[in-house]
Amino acid sequence: MWGHSNFGGGPGGGAGGFEGTPPELEEAINALEASEPDHGEPGIAFSHRFDVEEGRRLSLRRLLTRYWPMLAAALVLVTIETVSLQAGPAITQIGVDRGIDRHHFGVLVVCAVVYVGAIFLTGLASRFRVKVTGRLSADVMNDLRVKVFAHLQRLSLDYFTAEKAGVIMTRMTSDIENLQQLVQDGLVQFAIQGFTMVIVTAVLFVYNVRLALVTVVIVVPPLAALSIWFRDGSERGYVEVRDKIANVLADLSENLHGIRVVTSFNRQRHNVIVHRNVVGEYRDSNMYTAHINAVYGPATLAVGWVAQAIIISVGGLMVIHHSLTLGQLVAFTLYLASFFGPIQSLVQLYNTYQQGQSSIIKLRTLLSTSPSVAEAEDPSDLPPITGDIVFDDVTFGYDPAVPVLRHASLHIHPGQTVAFVGPTGAGKSTMAKLVTRFYDPTEGRVLIDGHDIRDVSLASLRRQLGVVPQEPFLFAGTIRENVAFARPGVSDQEVWSAVRAVGLAEVIESLPDQLDTVVHERDQSLSSGERQLIALARAFLAQPRVLVLDEATSNLDLLSEAKIEAALDVLLAARTAILIAHRLTTAMKADLIVVIDEGRIVEQGSHAELVASGGLYAAMFTTWSTQGHSGSIDDLRAEPVAGAD
Repeated sequence: MWGHSNFGGGPGGGAGGFEGTPPELEEAINALEASEPDHGEPGIAFSHRFDVEEGRRLSLRRLLTRYWPMLAAALVLVTIETVSLQAGPAITQIGVDRGIDRHHFGVLVVCAVVYVGAIFLTGLASRFRVKVTGRLSADVMNDLRVKVFAHLQRLSLDYFTAEKAGVIMTRMTSDIENLQQLVQDGLVQFAIQGFTMVIVTAVLFVYNVRLALVTVVIVVPPLAALSIWFRDGSERGYVEVRDKIANVLADLSENLHGIRVVTSFNRQRHNVIVHRNVVGEYRDSNMYTAHINAVYGPATLAVGWVAQAIIISVGGLMVIHHSLTLGQLVAFTLYLASFFGPIQSLVQLYNTYQQGQSSIIKLRTLLSTSPSVAEAEDPSDLPPITGDIVFDDVTFGYDPAVPVLRHASLHIHPGQTVAFVGPTGAGKSTMAKLVTRFYDPTEGRVLIDGHDIRDVSLASLRRQLGVVPQEPFLFAGTIRENVAFARPGVSDQEVWSAVRAVGLAEVIESLPDQLDTVVHERDQSLSSGERQLIALARAFLAQPRVLVLDEATSNLDLLSEAKIEAALDVLLAARTAILIAHRLTTAMKADLIVVIDEGRIVEQGSHAELVASGGLYAAMFTTWSTQGHSGSIDDLRAEPVAGAD
């Protein structure tokens, strides 16, 4: 629980924020704090272990039965509510037959009092039922959201590469919201209306078997046929609706993320046309389900009207022939209306149910998706490593049929700085992704300190590895939180040490809130170089044993690059480092340069050794030198130097 002292200093507190708590608000704030619930520490335990059966078993029943005490209480309250709600026609029949016909005013008074009591009991039961089902829905959806989010954290990178972000967001938003509506209102109303039909059917047979049989014969066959048709059609329709709304959100997400590119290339009109078509497909899906509802709803109403007309005619003749009392006919007619009322409600509720079921299908598919990089059944913890890395005859392809790496073998010694160079698509970044186990080799092994990384736990592996991407990503939060991302419990002194190490202290000290400055993942108040420096400070603070840098200085100006290169000397000391080098100035400083071309390691050695050998690297270096040290390695593919071995 957050105390109010977190929002400002005490009386006479420091500048910025609130200057203490006004005395007149102190008592009210203390009372508010005392009334806040203490949720305790979160009991979330994350595991990389994937259980495919857990996803396949996802169902409403399993979600609800975990909270069986609340579910049982809801059922009891539903029973009380339904029974008291259906007491009205029976009380009316008693009032007509024993009060009005016999002129007993006292009976009418008693009936009126009982009627009011039944209404009060119905309202009371309804109030507590709404409270219980609301809490049940909130708890079930909370568990489901955490389960889905944890599974997304568990999935491998290839899933997010193949799937659109908007589709994933749909699973977490509209699909779960559909289920929440179903659990909180839909299922309860299903129970109330279904139970009402059972009670009313039993009461109808008690009042008059003949009329009840006429009702069943007239109503049940056409309603059954209509319901089967509606079930099949609506199930297909609502699954399609879920797919189309996912496409709408995916297109929206993509355009929001690329808004600067859209604006730069004047793409707005074309994108509006594309989005109109995507939204149009969603509209067509909704029109299909609306058409089905437009047929089913009026058809069931027509069945009800016909049945009521027949029952009133038959029942009227029975009253004339004294085989049925007027009160019984009135009660039977009222109960008959109560019988068809739930049918109409169930039509609408079935829509809610079908939407919820289509969401269950989508969520079940997501939760049944297994990570391509799966943790071993009984993984061992990787002990503290020195950084000895071996690629043992590694072959890999993002599409197994199209290898990106072919039989790559390489030994990186502890503390060695290795630069991977080569043209675009050669496999440089893929080598680094295999070390961090973002992907697993199709053939061969990757060993760290003699351990096959597929046999160790992912947590113990990745907490000893650090990655600084070419395009830094900052999370929504403060600079302090972003720098301390891998070690959230560190002190401010350690954060400042990391900031100073990368030469960012002067920039942060100039900000009004310094480390408390709020940034976002696409924050434009920081330059690309400053965002990269924050990412480097994050790596400094994590203190990994193996560090992977994807041209971490490529977005920096000359002054910042000079600062960061000095900082890298400190960071890389006694650590194994893998550099994805897009510029020869970076590669030249490495202990070992590995040249990759068309998925194969074609050369390796120091800068001087490779230049002297006259191979592909020497050709790239010659081209780079003649261009005045401009351009990236990706642009320098050249034929080997003439006369080279």
